[in-house]
Amino acid sequence: MPIHALIQGESPVKLWGLSARERLGRQLREAGGAELVAGPGDLPATGPVLLLNAAFLFEVRTLSALMEKSKVQLKHPSTGRIAAVMTDAGGLEEALGCMNGDSRSVDTLLETVTPEDLAAFNETLKSAQAPFLEPVAQENKTELESRLYGNAYKGITDLVTKFVWPRPARKAVQVAASMGMSPNMVTSIGLVLVIAACYLFLHGHYLAGLLAGWIMTFLDTVDGKLARVTVQSTKFGNLYDHIIDLVHPPFWYIYWGMSLAGFTPVLGFDQQQMYWLIIIAYVLGRVVEGVFPLLGSCGIFTWRPFDAWFRLVTARRNPCLIILTASALAGRPDWGFVAVTFWSVITTLILVLRLFQGVVARLQSGPLESWLSDENVAGGPNAGAFRVFGSTRGAYGA
Repeated sequence: MPIHALIQGESPVKLWGLSARERLGRQLREAGGAELVAGPGDLPATGPVLLLNAAFLFEVRTLSALMEKSKVQLKHPSTGRIAAVMTDAGGLEEALGCMNGDSRSVDTLLETVTPEDLAAFNETLKSAQAPFLEPVAQENKTELESRLYGNAYKGITDLVTKFVWPRPARKAVQVAASMGMSPNMVTSIGLVLVIAACYLFLHGHYLAGLLAGWIMTFLDTVDGKLARVTVQSTKFGNLYDHIIDLVHPPFWYIYWGMSLAGFTPVLGFDQQQMYWLIIIAYVLGRVVEGVFPLLGSCGIFTWRPFDAWFRLVTARRNPCLIILTASALAGRPDWGFVAVTFWSVITTLILVLRLFQGVVARLQSGPLESWLSDENVAGGPNAGAFRVFGSTRGAYGA
């Protein structure tokens, strides 16, 4: 039976350019499984109802978690106010009573949950942050926008995305949001830069190509965060962005290699053979990443702390761009080509080894789970790694 959602109240404060009702409407569409109605009179006589207080800021995963429950109320832990109620149409009056502070309804009809009772681990964003729930007011607008941006940022990613891009990308997201740019517009600019970098690398214009490449990788962070803070994620947008991200890196490295005249073979490998090493290592690495989740509820980089540390430097686009940039600045672009080739091979072999170890662990102990899903991870033996990878702290800075 479909779930009907009803928004109560309004907030005059817009976050990232969206009113509370606009945000909640988009979040419900993204969460799926709920039909938004205009008022109580539009609700059917029977069936599940999700009642939402527009004076609070929710996350999509909070709404998704609530829609999987029945007869619960979501309480803000600090104020004690009720932010949402999941009930049935027959209990709407009691649900409205809960939201208006009727303690009798609270105590006798509905189970009380807080955000901390919902799952913290988020495999999509590779982070472990409890879903936030905050009252919206003008005085905390900047803080809430910061929380939205920070919670949209991956906890486990490469070292550039994690440690360099968070603050400048936030400024770029602000500009893009104020201009009304869609995430797909930002992605399209990135696609133009991908093609430009290919051309420049092929013709030996390394520094210009690197500039185009680095701007593209920066925009690749911006488009995803813009989509999340303005709740504009779509299946097409995700596919569009992911296909570009998936396809272009080996072309950059190969075109870079094709520009090298008089290349001297290294360890018996000439340019053509290195092109194949790049392609095989890249494809095999992505296949391993795609297969690993079949072993449980985590990805290869979220399985153990080692994998999170390894993700910082594994031969994906940004670490390889660091190598190419260093070689270009040193005046030896051939060194960069060789280093990227062999680093790709080495890191892919490590991924294959981790897949094998994952299979063994799966056979011995059952489905794999991420170390970030441990409820006691913040105070356990992996507390240090959790402080680094549980979220990206730099993304929360103003």
